[in-house]
Amino acid sequence: MFLTKEEKHLLKGEKGLAVKKSMEILVALGNIYGANRLIEIGSVQVAGVSYHNLGDAGLEFLKELARDGKVKVLTTLNPAGMDLKDWKKLGIDEDFARKQNLVIEAFEKMGIIISCTCAPYLIGNLPTYGEHIAWSESSAVTFANSVIGARTNREGGPSALAAAFVGKTPCYGLHLDENRAPNTRVDVTAELVKISDWGALGYCIGKKVENGIPYIMGIETATLDELKSFCASVVTYGSKPMFHMMGITPESEKYKPPKATITIENTDLERAYKSINDDFSDVDLICVGCPHCSIKEISEIAKLLKNRKISPNTEFWVACSRLVKQMADKRSYTDIIEKAGGKFACDTCMAVAPLKGRFRSVVTTSAKGCYYSRHNNMMTKMGSLEECIEAAVKGQWS
Repeated sequence: MFLTKEEKHLLKGEKGLAVKKSMEILVALGNIYGANRLIEIGSVQVAGVSYHNLGDAGLEFLKELARDGKVKVLTTLNPAGMDLKDWKKLGIDEDFARKQNLVIEAFEKMGIIISCTCAPYLIGNLPTYGEHIAWSESSAVTFANSVIGARTNREGGPSALAAAFVGKTPCYGLHLDENRAPNTRVDVTAELVKISDWGALGYCIGKKVENGIPYIMGIETATLDELKSFCASVVTYGSKPMFHMMGITPESEKYKPPKATITIENTDLERAYKSINDDFSDVDLICVGCPHCSIKEISEIAKLLKNRKISPNTEFWVACSRLVKQMADKRSYTDIIEKAGGKFACDTCMAVAPLKGRFRSVVTTSAKGCYYSRHNNMMTKMGSLEECIEAAVKGQWS
């Protein structure tokens, strides 16, 4: 891979240990994937924030980088393993909280914005069409590539940090035109009625397209929250972090639909629900916000919970960024939800919080949330926002 004179100096360590290690990571990736050069990027989104995933080894790695590492571009963080302010209310262990705060301190020392959200595009890290970025959270990567039309590979935590310290990333994969073309046409005849249907659709397409890029036809309209849900599901269950949706995503007009075709019907969605939904009635946890809730979703939750009470036998969590929570505070949505017995889980989410062994079952709107909850040995059900609220009030799925 070609390096400029300045990049060679960085690789030699002339700008510090963190930059030297970062260049070693970027050059290795570039050589592995056949990149011919590094390209400048506009922003970075770093995953690998939860101490639950990092452990002590990851914490020590971050502390070492933070000694002289400073980010060069706008850099935001994925969710942590807890609400950084109200972790006690969510039942987080004190030792875990101490270690998680050390992780956050390391990132803050690097100059990273402590956003702790899997939807950075909702809180100000919003790239432009065609802009090269280096993001690492799978649903955000899919949203950036597909809905926005920015360009990023699915970075790992170390490679995203490396890109942030250098301000560049290797030019390969989804940064290149030729690798963004669809290879499977998907005709959707299924009816998409509720938000969880988009998760089921992502499940179906991800499973059938596998590691490909789908060109999706038959969908006339889609809201931001629907696309957010679909992005999380389709990449979790199989496809690359990229899709085209005819008439909706910005690059869909650049390509003709591929000849290879699959069809998604109502029966396919029904099978997806059967695969995701386990057989249980008593509900331990209801969690909405995987990916993190928008202010519109929180307003809908408040409307559904107004003058109602959540069952004392259940926990109801609303996962969102702290900035979105602040908007909810000002609109009195927070008061309504907390008066009903709900809890806000800012800075964290059900995919990265240490929930294993705490809950037996979870109800959510998110197919991705169900996927990761099963890794925590929890039974899962996916449904509409209305169905989740009813389950929270009754303490049962009906």
